[in-house]
Amino acid sequence: MSDDAAPAPLLHAIVPAGGAGTRLWPLSRRAAPKFLLDLTGTGRTLLQQTFDRLQQLTGGAITVVTGTAHADAVRTQLPALGAEAVLAEPSPRDSMAAIGLAAAVLLRRHGDVVVGSFAADHVVRDGAAFERAVREAVTVARAGYVVTIGIEPDHPSSAFGYIHAGEPIGIPDDGAPTARAVRGFTEKPDTATATAYLATGEYRWNAGMFVARARVLLEHLAAERPALHAGLTAIADAWDTPARPEVLDRVWPTLEKVAIDHAIAEPVAARGGVAVVPAAMGWDDVGDFAGLAGLVPEVGHVRVLGDAADVLTFDADGTLVVPAGGRTVAVLGIRDAVVVDTPDALLVTTREHAQRVKQVVENLGGRDHLR
Repeated sequence: MSDDAAPAPLLHAIVPAGGAGTRLWPLSRRAAPKFLLDLTGTGRTLLQQTFDRLQQLTGGAITVVTGTAHADAVRTQLPALGAEAVLAEPSPRDSMAAIGLAAAVLLRRHGDVVVGSFAADHVVRDGAAFERAVREAVTVARAGYVVTIGIEPDHPSSAFGYIHAGEPIGIPDDGAPTARAVRGFTEKPDTATATAYLATGEYRWNAGMFVARARVLLEHLAAERPALHAGLTAIADAWDTPARPEVLDRVWPTLEKVAIDHAIAEPVAARGGVAVVPAAMGWDDVGDFAGLAGLVPEVGHVRVLGDAADVLTFDADGTLVVPAGGRTVAVLGIRDAVVVDTPDALLVTTREHAQRVKQVVENLGGRDHLR
């Protein structure tokens, strides 16, 4: 390497940018999913915020995997990304296909680099804590582990999966002081079980952040899901060649739909190959309007995402209002309400029922223009 060559990045970040965010309807739609929206009133979309916090760690070595319908919007929002850094999927095949494709392409382009997957639609309030956790995860990944970053829970939520942390892994240097072996994963337990988990001090929320060497990740995939590995390998081999369109169209629809948690994290953890780095970073997956309410500015005793001049509230403490319909919204005598006004749809519910908004989308029938 010449003296003026840029240093190798700490890691290559993979940002899966998919999903419709149906629990945030009618703000989030298939045509404008939540990662493309500014949901925190900062002037930056969730995707842009994700890019911002990864920029320092990666030196710009960021690859976004998104659907073909959103590839142009991703490039517009992230003009610093080169064209080769946006991988467009013809259709959703879940997180393992998205992350595996990016890892396979990066392996061919850069060798056995450390890769880290970070969702495009999450919020992190403490950037310094996030950076510390990622740096430790990279140290552990270099030793051959698949590493997940476990969020320190502050309440017994049944909306998240849980990671059971075991003994310290004992990396023989000072770069991984908090990393522990993962004993197992649990998907969204009931509140009583979550409460019991927190009482032990051994559980963390699963935020879906995974860090590993590209070759390690793909070797685990080959062992656990050989057909999926073979398909992704064929696509990656053709990605930077003229054969990409033909191979992608032929192979992509045949790939198994499976989450990385089920394909790799759970079985590899059972063999002692997964570690967790715990972190308290002010993380939120913006999963529904109840969660969103805690992220937007407070005006009086209500939360307003948008122009507060368009909102009138009386005796409506704890209410979230999104005045995006171009008209005044008034809320009288309803506490902890959620009112989302858009030009073509109006949602009125409560924070207690925010998780059920997905049912509305599922029952829209033939009104595809609203989905």
